[in-house]
Amino acid sequence: MNAANFQHESERGREGSGGGEAHAAQVASLFREHNRALIAFLSSRLDSTAEAQEVAQEAYVRLLRLEHPEQVGFLRAYLFRIASNLAVDRLRARSVRADAAEDELFEEWLDTPVPERRALAVDQLRLVREALRELPRKTSAAFVMHAIEGRGFDAIARTLKLSERMVRYHVARAMAHCRARLDAQEKT
Repeated sequence: MNAANFQHESERGREGSGGGEAHAAQVASLFREHNRALIAFLSSRLDSTAEAQEVAQEAYVRLLRLEHPEQVGFLRAYLFRIASNLAVDRLRARSVRADAAEDELFEEWLDTPVPERRALAVDQLRLVREALRELPRKTSAAFVMHAIEGRGFDAIARTLKLSERMVRYHVARAMAHCRARLDAQEKT
């Protein structure tokens, strides 16, 4: 959120709340003093500056639109709590998308008759192996441990000495890469 967008939102916030000018001024002060720290905090959680900026913007908007801002004792802490909750929501949505992509990866295999399914499976397995060889070692290892061995993210994190979030990132990255290779093969 840049200063012009913030100014526009704070004016909308003043219109929407009863005695909102003082509240909007407080939020504007928070924006000036703590926006960089908020973006850094969110970037470390989301691994994306662009997403961090979007979440921060939404957090400021929600703070501006509080119906009873006088009931909040520490606006800075409340702002960071709102942003933290929004980041958790983003991470959950990301996880759901990764799980859905994993389900799609082998979905068409189940719809094919048995002899054709075997031929298709052999071909897809070959493509997945090739795709995994193109990836960094940790990315392909995390994918194999999760998708093939059925290990949980926490166990993989301990084995690879990574955070659980990084394991999820590696698995999602490998999943996307394998899916792209399989899709490219289907088009030929």
